[in-house]
Amino acid sequence: MKWRPSPALVIACIALFVSLGGVSYAVATGSIDSRELRNNTIRSGDVRNNTLRTQDIRNNEVRGFDIRNSSIQGRDVAFNTLTGADIAESSLGKVPSATSADSAATVASVRSLAPRVLGEGSAPVTLAVHGPLTLTAACVQTSGGDTAAQLRIQSTQAGAAAGTTDVPTITPGSGPVVIAELPAGVGGTPAVDSVPVFAAAGTAGLSGTFGLQATSTGGDSCTVSGHVVLE
Repeated sequence: MKWRPSPALVIACIALFVSLGGVSYAVATGSIDSRELRNNTIRSGDVRNNTLRTQDIRNNEVRGFDIRNSSIQGRDVAFNTLTGADIAESSLGKVPSATSADSAATVASVRSLAPRVLGEGSAPVTLAVHGPLTLTAACVQTSGGDTAAQLRIQSTQAGAAAGTTDVPTITPGSGPVVIAELPAGVGGTPAVDSVPVFAAAGTAGLSGTFGLQATSTGGDSCTVSGHVVLE
């Protein structure tokens, strides 16, 4: 009698052919998925460099512990994709150029003073007050009978200094000390000049530039304007 395979043998052969043929078919069609891969067997050497893309990875399937520490580089991240939520701000260092800003002086305020017109002999006007320092302007008549515009500094703290060589230090008893003076020109011709201003007392200081004008033509008067930085 011719040999005939039993039903069990036929079923076993079919199962074997399907299992072998299925893998071969998957390889041939490029449809291998995670079912054909043993867990924890894919290594870095099994992936060609610069070929793995985001669409090759199922959402939420690759996690942090799947990536070797300190192996992801900046070139592996797409440009302009990281946001503030992806970065721990407390871990960021100081911007190199900001280091010098730590030692930069703190400016309390910068004041720009519009022109102020003062008549000769009128009461002085206060331009700025900073700590123990007070900067004022006055319009006076000099000993020669000329009109002169003046800038003055007064301090309530001993040992203050200002932009003048006449008084080395200014004390509360010094009163208003003239640090700049501009007399009117010969024959009443208006005089105009720009003068620097400086004063310091303890940790308080002020500096700036003022324009002065003094005239005896059409009424004796002075004009003062400028800016001052309170430090």
